Amino acid sequence: MKINCIAVDDEPLALEIISAYCEKTPFLRLLKTFDNAIDTLEYLRNNNVDLIFLDIQMEGLTGIQLLHALKEKPYVILTTAYDSYAVQGFELDVTDYLLKPVSFERFLKGVNKVYELMQKEQAGLAEEKSDVSQPEAGPAYFFVKTETRIEKVNASEILYVEGMSDYWRIVTKNKRIMTLMNARGIEEILKEPQFCRVHKSYFVAIDKIDFVERRSIKIGTERIPVSETYQKHFFDLINKNKMG
Repeated sequence: MKINCIAVDDEPLALEIISAYCEKTPFLRLLKTFDNAIDTLEYLRNNNVDLIFLDIQMEGLTGIQLLHALKEKPYVILTTAYDSYAVQGFELDVTDYLLKPVSFERFLKGVNKVYELMQKEQAGLAEEKSDVSQPEAGPAYFFVKTETRIEKVNASEILYVEGMSDYWRIVTKNKRIMTLMNARGIEEILKEPQFCRVHKSYFVAIDKIDFVERRSIKIGTERIPVSETYQKHFFDLINKNKMG
């Protein structure tokens, strides 16, 4: 398994060190480096990334502001000379926090955390796939709690569901519903073969897909990324319904 990563830091020497460490680590694939957060945001809109090495103190847009601006977050390892941001970083669900100067040993400890988390995700998918019994169908409808009421959702009307920090946004043709629910709760409702998880932040309705292009799914006006962790399982699922 390869982890696709990028590094973001306005210090050239820091980028050189991270690049050298990535080159020495067999399971890392460094796609690109950036010296500012603005260019990083543009890159992330059009490319699938599993991991970001992210500096905090940068001109224009800080690393923390970048995380707040991301629609969906890859795994994040913060790299900084300041320890005062540790609590704030972990509140944003970062995987690790590396203080500069970063030793290779400490770097390895951080990336191994990401590797183990991705392995667990893949193992979970493999375990589900190995179950040869007929999958239990999900409910035709269910109820979710919003800020002001409890709302009914028809499963057949769902286009996709997007994770947003502690919330999930359920998107149908006619409405968008925000609800507080953990990933396990969503998985209990959005079952295969009607739905499939394609990213740690996305579930899609298979029958609502317009087309799949490389590692991107088109549903309506939205393009939804397919992460490397879920890619094989997703394509195995849609290949069962492919003609020719």
